[in-house]
Amino acid sequence: MTNSQFEHVTTLQHRLKSYAYQLRLFETGEKYVLMKADIKRIVESHAREVRGLKSELADANVQIVNVRNIWMQVTDDMELAHGKELEEYRKALMAMEGRAMNAERRADGLAEQLRDVKKELYAVRAELEDANGRNGKLLAQLNRDYENSSVPSSARQNHKVIVNNREKTGKNPGGQPGHTGHGRKRHEPTNRIEIEAPEEFTDSPNFRPTGNTVTKQVVRLSVSITIDEYSTPEYWDVRKRQRVHADFPDGVVNDVNYDGSVKALAYLLNNYCNVSIEKVREFIREITGGQLEISHGMICGLSKEFSFKTRSEQKEAFGKLLRAPFMCTDFTGVRVNGKNVHVAVCANDDVAMYFAREHKGHKGVAGTPAEDYQGILVHDHDRTFYSYGSNHQECLGHPLRYLKGSMENELNLTWNKEMRELLREMIHYRNSLNDDAEPIAEDIAEYRGKYLGILDKARCEYEYEPPSDYYRDGYNLYRRLENYIDNHLLFLSDHRIPATNNLSERLLRLVKRKFKQAMTFRSFENLGYICDGMGVIAALRMQEQNLFSSVSDIFG
Repeated sequence: MTNSQFEHVTTLQHRLKSYAYQLRLFETGEKYVLMKADIKRIVESHAREVRGLKSELADANVQIVNVRNIWMQVTDDMELAHGKELEEYRKALMAMEGRAMNAERRADGLAEQLRDVKKELYAVRAELEDANGRNGKLLAQLNRDYENSSVPSSARQNHKVIVNNREKTGKNPGGQPGHTGHGRKRHEPTNRIEIEAPEEFTDSPNFRPTGNTVTKQVVRLSVSITIDEYSTPEYWDVRKRQRVHADFPDGVVNDVNYDGSVKALAYLLNNYCNVSIEKVREFIREITGGQLEISHGMICGLSKEFSFKTRSEQKEAFGKLLRAPFMCTDFTGVRVNGKNVHVAVCANDDVAMYFAREHKGHKGVAGTPAEDYQGILVHDHDRTFYSYGSNHQECLGHPLRYLKGSMENELNLTWNKEMRELLREMIHYRNSLNDDAEPIAEDIAEYRGKYLGILDKARCEYEYEPPSDYYRDGYNLYRRLENYIDNHLLFLSDHRIPATNNLSERLLRLVKRKFKQAMTFRSFENLGYICDGMGVIAALRMQEQNLFSSVSDIFG
């Protein structure tokens, strides 16, 4: 047997002896006696503890009663004092309520007065704003001229003084020493007059000839009449019983006939120089020494005659306009017997045509080259023309003037100045290129980006401060520039297209001048004849032909 086993057996034996001893105590009853004694001691101990606790509880109850009595006394005292304070507060609150009621009544009266004052103030402000708007509108109308609107320069009575910004040099006016002079043009002499040298030069040894000849010319203008008289013997036709004679040349019909030179002079004075019929008669009579005096009817009939004799030129011009890459077109108003009518113009750099029309719009376009035109139309935002042609270029001259008007009447905005500078820069860039040079795509994209950026700024500025009801020209221009972007920038990508419609405006200015001289046209038919002739004359000027000789040849 091992040691561990021996120790385990020994432990079990000791436990067995212990359990056997306890069993004998239970069997003999000694254990119960011991247990009763222990319980008795415990019960007595708890009883003593209970008696102590009961004594402490009695003392505590006495203390609680004393504390309750004291607390009740304190509470009564506090309640009495608090009642007095509440009474004072109630009296103060009633006084404050009285003052508050009085203050509210006064506040209600003041609020009512304030409402009345605000209503009066709002009415005055609205009236003031309305008056400022009307004043601004009237001021804008008064300041409208050829620089900031479509008003022609001829309609402006008081032109601005043109300031000379050149620096003064102190030199005398005229040609400067050392500079080549620009003298008058010398002519081929028709009569040579020799002036003999004086005797003091020829007989004196102090003077020797240089071999040079000094020549000076005197130009004279003389008007002479050349009259060709045709005559032929007359015969009596016995069979037909009538007078007969040889045929005269073409154009020799009346007893006195005027050739193309006389008709051209009278026609150009009346329709090109805008001289009245009476003044034409007087001028021709004066320059011919009273020999030639033309009748009123003859001068009046020249427009019709010239129109019929230039049918082929008009037809050719019509075809050239249809084949041209671009065409400028516009309308202007005149009066016929007190009735408002219109004149349309269609032109390019080579030819021009005028058309008398009773109405504008599509009725006015009918019969003109613009009706069947398939190229690019250049016009002044007349939306009628957007129904014709393949593409359109807006005249930038009008936006430039309108932008200046916006700058003068909308001082708080900045987009108008930036857009005006950009348009002028684009036009300058396009004009700086050669006729055959195409704009660079990167430049076009850059200009378009700046254009769109300025439109965004305009949108923000008008959203922050809406346009006035009395002046909306600037806002309307912004919307036009936004809605017709491609039509305002088309000239950048095509070198053939002009940036403005100035060609049409210059041509229509001739109509206005004729209308100012005539005051009113007597018949619509005669206005048509005048328009036909003005178109032919404009084409001759564009082609740099001699106007007088060309018109003389047409009249024959």
